[in-house]
Amino acid sequence: MTRMSAQDRRVELVAAAFRVVAARGVASASVRAICQEAGMALASFHYAFESRDALMAELVNVVVEAERGAMLPPLTPGESFRDTVRLGLERYLQHLRSDPQREKAMLELTQYALRTPALEAVASRQYERYHALAEDALATAAELWNVTWTMPIVDVARILVVVTDGVTLSWLVTRDDAAAARALDFAADSVVGLAVAA
Repeated sequence: MTRMSAQDRRVELVAAAFRVVAARGVASASVRAICQEAGMALASFHYAFESRDALMAELVNVVVEAERGAMLPPLTPGESFRDTVRLGLERYLQHLRSDPQREKAMLELTQYALRTPALEAVASRQYERYHALAEDALATAAELWNVTWTMPIVDVARILVVVTDGVTLSWLVTRDDAAAARALDFAADSVVGLAVAA
């Protein structure tokens, strides 16, 4: 049997933890259950992570980076400013639909972090990164179309994150693509209403 590096163990344990959290929740994601899902001996866990909470924090980091990667390709310029904003939101919806289990696990992890004093900062960092990602996308769209925002862009970004959070939860419950598209149409119209020609 080939010896597995600590980094490879981390990758395998993260993937297994996502599956366990998505299927059974954080409460059921014991070190034993995660190792069993990964097909790894329990003793191997501590070669990769110092604790279960350290693994839970890493899950949040992995998901945020995946979402950043999905949103980072150059913003697709539409025929109008509104089309450009809506295309960016469509990219978000496609990312959500590509792996619903990841998003289910993320919701579980956020709630767990908020209930766990040692991990509260993880949830704060998670949303700081979401806000920064939304702000970057909004700044790019505004520059592309030579518009300015009628309120601080940080506030527009926060509104956008609130909307995408709502769309995420609603879609996970209903799997209604048409309803999600209507919500994102509304979001695009609302965001565009906060911009004026420079």
